[in-house]
Amino acid sequence: MKKKLLLALAMMASACVVQSQTLRIGLAEDPDILDPTLARSFVGRIVFSSLCDKLFDIDEKLNPVPQLATSYQWSADNKSLTLKLRSGVTFHDGEKFDAAAVKFNIERHKTMAGSNRRGELSPVTAVEVVDPLTVKINLSAPFSPLLTVLADRAGMMVSPKAAAANPTSFGTKPVCSGPFRFTERVAQDRIVLERFQNYWNKSEIHFDKVIYLPIVDSTVRLANLRAGQLDFIERVAPSDVASIKADAKLGMSRITELGYQGITINTHKSDQSQANPLGRDARVREAFELSLDRAGIAKVAMDGEATPGNQWVSPSNSFYAKNVPVPARDIPRAKALLKEAGVTNPSFTLMTPTTSDGQRVAQVVQAMAKEAGFDVKIQSTEFATSLNMADKGQFDAYVLAWSGRADPDGNLFSFYGCKQPLNYSGECRPTWDDLLNRSRNTLDIAGRIKVFATLAAEVVKERPIIYLYHRNWLWAYNKKLTGMSTIPDGLVRVQGLKM
Repeated sequence: MKKKLLLALAMMASACVVQSQTLRIGLAEDPDILDPTLARSFVGRIVFSSLCDKLFDIDEKLNPVPQLATSYQWSADNKSLTLKLRSGVTFHDGEKFDAAAVKFNIERHKTMAGSNRRGELSPVTAVEVVDPLTVKINLSAPFSPLLTVLADRAGMMVSPKAAAANPTSFGTKPVCSGPFRFTERVAQDRIVLERFQNYWNKSEIHFDKVIYLPIVDSTVRLANLRAGQLDFIERVAPSDVASIKADAKLGMSRITELGYQGITINTHKSDQSQANPLGRDARVREAFELSLDRAGIAKVAMDGEATPGNQWVSPSNSFYAKNVPVPARDIPRAKALLKEAGVTNPSFTLMTPTTSDGQRVAQVVQAMAKEAGFDVKIQSTEFATSLNMADKGQFDAYVLAWSGRADPDGNLFSFYGCKQPLNYSGECRPTWDDLLNRSRNTLDIAGRIKVFATLAAEVVKERPIIYLYHRNWLWAYNKKLTGMSTIPDGLVRVQGLKM
């Protein structure tokens, strides 16, 4: 009996050790494809932060910092960027990371069918291999956001050998150079990554495995954290903040996001845009916006854990266009606009992901818009499916959150540029393209602020996106987990985390 008891205790101790070496992270959605060139979901970026290193990362103050690139140098005319690369880095398949790999990846981002990085890298004209650890990126014009672009998926490096061998389904078995390598994915259930033993910065990695578990319901995510089935959860429901703070076993972090929560309207994406007056008539879209109380939406849908806003950056951001302030709710004016447009009771379908916050936003918007005469029907759709439907223009209006980028260009260009991959509204205006390019080519902050002000004044005439608020990123975690870094991009970085 004594031997059996000792054996049982030993097995329990062993199990605890194994448990402590595995980090379990609860996600609010199941990520889309795990290919940096094709991916576009926020939760996918969280997984990529463990799977795929980038040329640069960003710090707490949004400054680009070295990752796979160790230094950079701009040319005198700011039309080329020379990068020095980290030596001794290998991909998960054992292939060497070098300048040729950088050239392959940037060209893949620019030319691959369906690439969501194409717009982000459109000023890049050529990539030159100077020597094995030096690469030169040539531009058609100065491009102020380039370093921050390379600090996201456009700067992620995948194995050229693996990508070339599996060009159409690379995302089902991605091969990168991050601290963890891909081992398994079960749709809607889990993504499993295992520690890469040859990682260049292995001293900062303290887990043998990371498991990402998509759990749409925020209450269930929190319950799993409390039960010890998860170590970390992203996007805590604001209504749960008080109870988490009162739990001695749990810790919590909060920071205002770089992105926004908004409603994208199908104005020209497909023929469906002309099937209802919301898509056809800018006066109806203005009436819809005036029916909404942003502060009320933030209070009810987010328990106040958000900043009301009407642009691609928050009102506290230095790039916010002060010439287009947040409009107050005005039901009489909304009704007058609908009467002017000849549609006093317009009806449309509002597609929303099945996430808890998306559902709450849709319900509050539905109730508010009804007071102005709108009949809003809610269509709850699984997140990845909703993105595919938005791509095809199979929607009237779409509750869509964007996690944001360090440079405002990342919240703008792909959404407003003609035929850009994230332009779900389908709005295409050469004057907007010109302003977007001017904002990219202008290097001084004051000049860029002026361009953004002009763009905001133009965009508000059409309103293809109704911005609502800027969320607080809310994370909760087991207090045994240490080494947390809080950065406004909302990503969970495993580097430095310990249990």
